[in-house]
Amino acid sequence: MAHVSGFETLRSGPLASLQDAGRFGVRHLGITQGGAVDLHAWAWANWLVANPWGAPALEITFGGLQLKAMEDLYLAISGADLGAEIDGEPPPPWSAFMMRSGQVLEFKAPRSGLRAYLAVFGGFQAEPVLGSCSGVVREGLGGHDGQGRQLAVGDRLQVRREAIENTPCNRAVPEIEKLDYTGLAELEFVLGAQAGEFSGVSLFEFFNRQWEVDSRSDRMGIRLQGPALKCAISNMVSEGLALGAVQVPPDGQPIVLMNDRQTIGGYPRLGTLPPLACSRLAQCQPGSEVSFRPVSLERAHRDYIEFVRRFQ
Repeated sequence: MAHVSGFETLRSGPLASLQDAGRFGVRHLGITQGGAVDLHAWAWANWLVANPWGAPALEITFGGLQLKAMEDLYLAISGADLGAEIDGEPPPPWSAFMMRSGQVLEFKAPRSGLRAYLAVFGGFQAEPVLGSCSGVVREGLGGHDGQGRQLAVGDRLQVRREAIENTPCNRAVPEIEKLDYTGLAELEFVLGAQAGEFSGVSLFEFFNRQWEVDSRSDRMGIRLQGPALKCAISNMVSEGLALGAVQVPPDGQPIVLMNDRQTIGGYPRLGTLPPLACSRLAQCQPGSEVSFRPVSLERAHRDYIEFVRRFQ
């Protein structure tokens, strides 16, 4: 199958990179997971253009990105509303559509949510590194160039060549899956091994107070501001960290560890957010509020498996 230049980057924006489902089986090497931080929106974007699970899509954070189509392309955009326009006209959100050669797709600024996902029929082409195309800047792995860089002006995104006449029939995302990112995010939470070391007051406040998303948040972790949580453990031997692990450093302000997190850590963990709760948190703008509700590990695992099976 021939490869062609699907897009040329006219303006790079602050954060845009290729992300797939993540890099697994390498954490013993100190290499992080990577992958789409909003797995929910990423999966639906690929589904709309009939791409298989795991296909790389472009994750656009904050907007500011401008791409020129180098040929006719069949696209889908999901996730945040970043004021996308094609030659000045907004494309349909959470839908697939045609973009013609020479047209310019622009993402402006967040209106709702924080991260949009752009998938293309046929899939973006990039060389896997350790089994994944996900770009991780800190580790210099993956992405469109194999070195983890964010998109820069002049970069070209390669697209697998597919006949336009073979594009899939129109698919429609169920309305219930088109999430509202403007309201309070109520996130499921699985209590962890050190939960019993936190004071009763801290546990009560964690589940009964709203927490504010700190501006010091990125793909590594999302900091939360609220009442200081108190834990009886002051020193721990570092242990492995899963996606969504909620560490509580000495200042008592929790940090939710995301896709580009470190692989081990020594702060006590109150518990873990399931993957779909991490997806919702990834769309929370700084200053927005979240709350937590407990869920069993079995329920969280079952919900995640059912979600993934929808796309396989």
